[in-house]
Amino acid sequence: MQKCTACDIFKGLDFSEKEKDLAEEKFEELFPKKGDVLLTPGQPVTHQYFVLSGCLRTYHITPAGKEYTLQFAVTDWWISDYTAFFTGGESMFYIDCVKDAVVYKISRDSMEQLYTQVPQIESFFRVKMERFFASFQKRILADLALTAEEKYLRFIKSYPDIEQHIKNYHLASYLGITTESLSRVRHELARR
Repeated sequence: MQKCTACDIFKGLDFSEKEKDLAEEKFEELFPKKGDVLLTPGQPVTHQYFVLSGCLRTYHITPAGKEYTLQFAVTDWWISDYTAFFTGGESMFYIDCVKDAVVYKISRDSMEQLYTQVPQIESFFRVKMERFFASFQKRILADLALTAEEKYLRFIKSYPDIEQHIKNYHLASYLGITTESLSRVRHELARR
């Protein structure tokens, strides 16, 4: 497999060779396998991850054992416990590998260095974080206002290639419904 480049990670940016080299030296390549855990609650969060291929999942387990999936990250997506990453706190979430992946991790310190050394990367991340925030607000509204079927249809539109790689209870926990409700929704859609 060809090694990922800064141009793969920062699509749309035009780098000089020096800037490209500076960016690439800050990332570490990882090859998590299905089931590998990259982050657990209570750990300091010092990195964020760029997904070149595969699928990762962020989730939380309540003290009562109920699981809530917050995010799936597929090709060209970023993932971390962002609250802890930006505040220097400890993770509230797990991040695990749902499908064998190739990811690139970068530390907060390395990101800060890149912001200074390659200013267009700071603008790139500002735009990414604005879109991420807007997406999360839309997701919260959808969770409050949409039916189980509407949530499911929204999910398969947003993540068209991963449904076959995730477990039903992962998807149900992402949608905020039971696995039984998910089965009913799929059955009703198949009958149409």
